[in-house]
Amino acid sequence: MSQSKGLDPKAYTEIESGDSYPPYVSASESVAEFTFKAVGLGIVFGIIFGAANAYLGLRAGLTISTSIPVAVMAVAVFRLLAKGGIQSTILETNIAQTTGSASSSVASGVIFTLPALFMWGMAPDLLQMTILAMSGGLLGILFMIPLRKYLIEKEHGKLPYPEGTACAEVLVANEVGGNKAKFIFIGMGVAALFKTLTSWLKVIPDHATLKLPFIKKASIGIDLSAALFGVGYILGPRVAAIMVGGGLLSALIIIPAIAYWGDARTVPLFPETVNLIKDMSAGQIWTRYVRYIGAGAVATAGIITLIRSIPVMVESFKAGAQHMGEGARSILRTSQDLPLKVVSVGVATIIIVLTFVPNAFGAIGGVETRLVAALCVALFAFFFVTVAARIVGLVGVTSNPTSGMTIAALLGTATIFLLMGWDDNAGKAGTLIVGCVVAIAASISGDTSQDLKSGFLLGATPKKQQMAELLGVLTSATFVCLAVLLLAETFGFGSKELPAPQATLMKLVIDGVLDQNLPWALVAIGAGIAILCELVKIPSLPFAVGVYLPVATMTPIFIGGLIRHYFEKKTKDKEQLEERRERGVLLGSGFVGGEGLLGVGIAAVAFIQSRKPEGIGTEWAGSDIMAMSVGAVGFGMLIYWFFNLIRKA
Repeated sequence: MSQSKGLDPKAYTEIESGDSYPPYVSASESVAEFTFKAVGLGIVFGIIFGAANAYLGLRAGLTISTSIPVAVMAVAVFRLLAKGGIQSTILETNIAQTTGSASSSVASGVIFTLPALFMWGMAPDLLQMTILAMSGGLLGILFMIPLRKYLIEKEHGKLPYPEGTACAEVLVANEVGGNKAKFIFIGMGVAALFKTLTSWLKVIPDHATLKLPFIKKASIGIDLSAALFGVGYILGPRVAAIMVGGGLLSALIIIPAIAYWGDARTVPLFPETVNLIKDMSAGQIWTRYVRYIGAGAVATAGIITLIRSIPVMVESFKAGAQHMGEGARSILRTSQDLPLKVVSVGVATIIIVLTFVPNAFGAIGGVETRLVAALCVALFAFFFVTVAARIVGLVGVTSNPTSGMTIAALLGTATIFLLMGWDDNAGKAGTLIVGCVVAIAASISGDTSQDLKSGFLLGATPKKQQMAELLGVLTSATFVCLAVLLLAETFGFGSKELPAPQATLMKLVIDGVLDQNLPWALVAIGAGIAILCELVKIPSLPFAVGVYLPVATMTPIFIGGLIRHYFEKKTKDKEQLEERRERGVLLGSGFVGGEGLLGVGIAAVAFIQSRKPEGIGTEWAGSDIMAMSVGAVGFGMLIYWFFNLIRKA
């Protein structure tokens, strides 16, 4: 294990045929990894961050990836222990972050769906919510196990897994020390400071919007987020450009087209039932119409991705089956996964629990009905685990369109239930529960794949990471659900304090299908966009993600990718290019970690003060234009500082 250098340069490039990537800790070394202190620390962080993320998601409609924040916190704790004579290894720190980060995915799936049950007046109890949270988390991890070798190892260099790579950089920078480590912590400090100004003190807004002249209701925006900018640099220009292209299609073509077409309408267009299109803002048009188009695009692109992935999946299962009978010593330590026997028994057990434990599906009918619902869970979870693992490999966990996949699962399940005549309230609840488990599975598969990427770069033992993920789900699920129940009692869902926007959308989708009034035309438009992308050789999945997410989310990612592209084109010296690339990745990793830590801190304080609806801080002062101008200037200064620091490398 080298103490004088960071990750091997092959960590960022495709491996030539016959060659292999040399991990930071070689496969021949026996290093402490799955220890009590590592797992215990991860469990504690998972409980804390999972509860905080639940609040943040219910309030803002999104959650943050906690892999890097947990890794940084684990580094800090292990450094304190080292001063007391208790030493730790880099692989123990990796296990701690792997265990702790699982809770954020559980929180995402729960808060994106289950609040709809409260809105229908069918509030679940703690036991039901915990069973569902554990089932989704375990399914996502189990289905990811046979895919790891090919998505993480075989596709190395093709799928960058930005957060996984960034997390490995954080841990290695701590291990190596010196100049490399300082860029991580400089980036963290700057990003935390900027996040404080935008989201805690609210001196400036966290976004800026510019309305374009001559095009009706056309506007472009930018999230003033150091983390998204850092992800863009880590990601590189190609995928960032494709994603922002999808966002610009929504903002500059689809929304204006709907606005022009709606000028002559004298009645609302479903799913809107109150406002006329001509009276709606660009944001309202995006929320009421474009998100359905984006969901259709993501679902179709996902199906295309799945079809293309079938050979890889078959190869994965064949390889897993071959290894089932092999001893643990017959393959390298860094290639050992949990055996397929564990996967098959685990999946079968979850289906049995969902079918025969009445608490799981609540008010839904008898055993036959629950069996159909459980099989829908297994089918859609398997599908979207594969899709999500590839999506986050391209665009990162932050841009994983979990809600889009959940919508697709809800559409499929609701259609099946409708054909079987289960269109009452119990059928709606059952559909939502299927969506809940699938959402958690898709979300945690993205998190698991990023963690496995970190482990691949560091030289971790995959089966020990997989065990850590399973433990992280089992220990954090109850506490996440407790936090959701507390928030439901404190504020109620759909309220001003906790609007629960994602769950509200899921409720609308289910009502639309089972009441037979879903805007299928919008979904079909999205499907057509994805198919057209494939016909013109544009990767449909990142483009569909861009259509589905607000263009403001894509803009900072695109800017980060542009800056990396600039240095790659302008830097002729290979050694200097490598130094600039590494410094940028370290700073970008610090941006992700700093904003993530501060975001978790804000969410934690808000959770503690959950009975104080006034929240934290004060509103930023001045007019909208003035505030956004100041914010844009501040973000520009941040970008210039980043650019200048890399240029000096």
